[in-house]
Amino acid sequence: MNQQIYTLGVDVGSSLIKAILMSYSDTPVIIDKEIEKIRKRNPGLVADQVIDHLLEKNNLKYSDIAYLASTGEGEMLQRKRGHFYSMTTHAKGGVFLNPGALTVVDMGALYVRAIKINELGRVLDYKMTGQCASGSGQFIENISRYLGLAIEDVGATSMKATAPETPSGICSVLAETDVINMVSRGISTPDIIKGIHLSIANKIVKLLSSLKATSPVALTGGMAMNIGMIQAVRELIDESNLDLEIRTHPDSVYAGAIGAALWGGFRYYKLN
Repeated sequence: MNQQIYTLGVDVGSSLIKAILMSYSDTPVIIDKEIEKIRKRNPGLVADQVIDHLLEKNNLKYSDIAYLASTGEGEMLQRKRGHFYSMTTHAKGGVFLNPGALTVVDMGALYVRAIKINELGRVLDYKMTGQCASGSGQFIENISRYLGLAIEDVGATSMKATAPETPSGICSVLAETDVINMVSRGISTPDIIKGIHLSIANKIVKLLSSLKATSPVALTGGMAMNIGMIQAVRELIDESNLDLEIRTHPDSVYAGAIGAALWGGFRYYKLN
């Protein structure tokens, strides 16, 4: 490969649009990134605005992009050249951000997925939670709203817990009822939040155990930005018999978009 091209990866999630502009060559490099909350707007229109802003900031036109790839719920994007399944993009993006990782945990708003990969980021096997929201980022967001806590403060609040109490893990409705009861019993907000983190972390550890995960393990997705969640996962890994190194990266939330940009560049060269 001798020609340097631009690729653009767009990950359309349930609450966030993530986009990555990449210079794709033998050594791909991230040029710029954008993230935007959907806020009950049309996701396709928001994604288009994010794309246009990213191009404008970097003095590029759409015609300068060799391959625009979507992932997540991005099938709706009119200007995409191809769409990639989110498991493959998070696997590729996870290993790009954490070289040497052999397992990726995609901790999304709707579910958690543990993915065993090879050193190139190709999927070998996976395990995932069900659609019940009590094991997802959406559940944390719902509870933080109920408690009057900004989602950005959830992780730091969790770190202040002294006697965490975990809610029911059966389903989100029962878990939310448990939280309401905790509030009425005077359980502190940090202890409630830490208990929720531990409940979700327990599901993640069970996935890793069932998958027979290989270390190192890279965390991706929105919950990978949550320091309280990262700590909870590490605590339960230490308590278990799993010998796993947990890795994170400041750009973990962009892993899907990064993977889309990488697979887009790979497909471009295959087609040409």
